[in-house]
Amino acid sequence: MTIATTRDPEHGLIGGVCAGIAARYEYPVARVRAVTVALSVVTAGLGGLAYLAAWRLLPAAGGGETDGASAPAGPLVPSGPVGTVDRVPDVATARTEVAPRTAAPAPLGEIYGPVAADLPLVRDQMLAIASSVEFEFLRKMLTQALAGTGKMMRPAIALLGGRLGAGYPLERLVPLAASVELLHTATLVHDDVIDEAAERRGKPTSAALFGNAAAVMLGDYMFAHAADFIARTDNTLVVRKFAQTLMMMAKGELTQDMTAFEYSEDVARYLDRITGKTASLFGTAAEGGAIVGGATPAQCEAMRLYGLRLGIAFQIVDDILDFTGDPEVMGKPVGSDLQSGTLTLPAILYMRRNPENNPVKKGFEGIRPRANFERAIREIRESDLLEQSMATARNFAAEAKQALAPLPPGEVRTTLESLVDHVLARKN
Repeated sequence: MTIATTRDPEHGLIGGVCAGIAARYEYPVARVRAVTVALSVVTAGLGGLAYLAAWRLLPAAGGGETDGASAPAGPLVPSGPVGTVDRVPDVATARTEVAPRTAAPAPLGEIYGPVAADLPLVRDQMLAIASSVEFEFLRKMLTQALAGTGKMMRPAIALLGGRLGAGYPLERLVPLAASVELLHTATLVHDDVIDEAAERRGKPTSAALFGNAAAVMLGDYMFAHAADFIARTDNTLVVRKFAQTLMMMAKGELTQDMTAFEYSEDVARYLDRITGKTASLFGTAAEGGAIVGGATPAQCEAMRLYGLRLGIAFQIVDDILDFTGDPEVMGKPVGSDLQSGTLTLPAILYMRRNPENNPVKKGFEGIRPRANFERAIREIRESDLLEQSMATARNFAAEAKQALAPLPPGEVRTTLESLVDHVLARKN
């Protein structure tokens, strides 16, 4: 299928993506270009880097781009600086024997084991950002955004990785863990601007409270502080991996945004997108903690693979909860991803099963979208596709546990394994 949004070489690098965005959203090209240049200036080039990524990601106008064939069955093969999915199992046709449903998750304070007592140090370092700001409006925005930090799973994984070495240098591990969570929080702030979301987890978003422009600048400010925190590790390898992860996350988010309402049954492309958008940060948190803590190269690589597999399982479960979760708990309506044009695994499997008279395709084409999306959501909820999707999440979760084989037996490894079970059992 040809991708609708393209870069136009005739407009050059600056005009190419702008022309595509302007045409897609019916904005004046001059205004889009002005905003792009302004963001590049105020974000010290970060906007420009994101723009260049968009240029590289979009296909050339007129040339088109078609979805490749489904990837052959096989194990995941990590590649690149952080790790991407090269081969995936055919989850739509393979009949995976489904394990019993996981029991309700235990409280996270219990699951984090040997690092639970150190997580308040991470939260305190993040909150100190707001208290040190003299500009009252910025301090208010930071306080609101940082108060919403949730389960602290990524920082916990970073600290657990730090316990694999001979020492446990909290003076460098706490900034690392704070950087990971701050980066995650900043991406959520920007996501809410892109999605025009009024609420997240039942609470007003920064964009809803302070406006889109202020929320974008808030996210940029948090990105800058995350970079400052990661520099305090005094480890150039970790700093470089942090930068690579930020690029992967931006690519994943750009891919999701630029392919909204694009009909595709490509599971491999979906997995590649969530690897960048979600799993890459899990992998960097796990590997970064191990590096700073002085773990062996084999253990650092094991933690990286563990984080990537866990992150993919985490996102698949999140996508399942979009269909099954309680709207009051989730803070968004059922099926909101599909209604906003984002294809997730349950929807992709549904499209593969129903190639004819497909309500998703009709909705994406603008044919009675509300009615067609409601039909698709209802039929997905009533089918076994959610269980097939969960079986896929369990496969990645099992690979996450297998990746821990080079780690010595003990409390750290047991805790990491328990986190995998928690991800599969979570309800929000």
